[in-house]
Amino acid sequence: MNRVVIVGASAGGLAAAESLRRAGFEGVITLVGDEPRPPYDRPPLSKQLLAGQWAPDELALRPAADLDALGLELRLGLPATELDTSRRQVTLADGTRLPYDALVVATGVRARRLPGADALAGVHTLRTLPDALALKERLRPGGHLVIVGAGFVGAEVAATARALGVRVTLLESGPAPLGQAVGEEAGQIMTRRHVEHGVTVRTQVSVTGVLGTGGGVTGVRLADGTVVPADDVLVAIGSAPNTEWLAGSGLTVHDGLVCDEFCAAAENVYGVGDVARWHNPLFGTAMRIEHRTNAAEQGMAVARNILGRPRPFAPVPYFWSDQYDTRFQAYGDLRDHDEALVLDRDRLLVAYRKTDRLVGVLAAGRPPRTLRAWRALIAARTPWTTALTTAA
Repeated sequence: MNRVVIVGASAGGLAAAESLRRAGFEGVITLVGDEPRPPYDRPPLSKQLLAGQWAPDELALRPAADLDALGLELRLGLPATELDTSRRQVTLADGTRLPYDALVVATGVRARRLPGADALAGVHTLRTLPDALALKERLRPGGHLVIVGAGFVGAEVAATARALGVRVTLLESGPAPLGQAVGEEAGQIMTRRHVEHGVTVRTQVSVTGVLGTGGGVTGVRLADGTVVPADDVLVAIGSAPNTEWLAGSGLTVHDGLVCDEFCAAAENVYGVGDVARWHNPLFGTAMRIEHRTNAAEQGMAVARNILGRPRPFAPVPYFWSDQYDTRFQAYGDLRDHDEALVLDRDRLLVAYRKTDRLVGVLAAGRPPRTLRAWRALIAARTPWTTALTTAA
């Protein structure tokens, strides 16, 4: 094992590189990134950077000196275009072929777009630093931002924009913002904070097009014929894994790079971060998680597995979301739950059940020890009734 290639200059990719060096790996580590800048943090894009509290250089995941100390071979601004697993080679956009002994795929995801809307000025997505800077330049007090999609990105941008004095309309196709992620009742409780801060929330609506004149956006058309006027539109309708460059590689791709419990997609090929769909043995199911903490933890786990100390990656997933003056935090697997039991509506606390087991918890404004106690119950595969009794 002399050469490791990491495709994706992301939080997960950097964590893998750092962990390899900490474990004593002295071989060549090549870090490939499609953006021309070193790895940077993405969660602040919808909050601190958009609000003007942070400058772009504050997003760097590591100071330049720390990055230099890793001794990485950096190939930035050059996306990978092809993978040949039989020859163990990655081809870059400039034709360079990188041989590897182990490959880490950490190419992340890209924002989904509305067909035909990209040509209009004032239509945005939010995934990269340039995306955030372009949106930041357009947000002005009194302007009207229409957000299509009320997931976590849409909700966070709505909160930030309102703090800047922007009028905000949040459009959601489901019965409640964030409902798909946290459940309908919890989503309605979280939405109440947006309404209290002046956001216009419209649910169960379908967007059929974005309108414009003179090359600029003027509004959003809904399926019932209604037009919602807009100075700017943020399209926040989810993401798609960046796996196109893996076509023909023989690797299995299905809503991400399919990996086993060791995050391995094939011999000496591993997936990390948002792009990886791996089997989490703690929950007995495949997961693809688009959260910062998971990417870093998975990068560290993959480094260990590359170096011959394999251990299944079986975390209790964690995420947070800052909206207004509230931090929402969750542990576990909230997707496809059978029950979301709201234990406290005022200081949000929701427990999630799948079959007869506690699988997740969502809370707002709770002390860390409370959440740690719930996390321990999830990690122990605690039966539902036992968990509720213990937590009470």
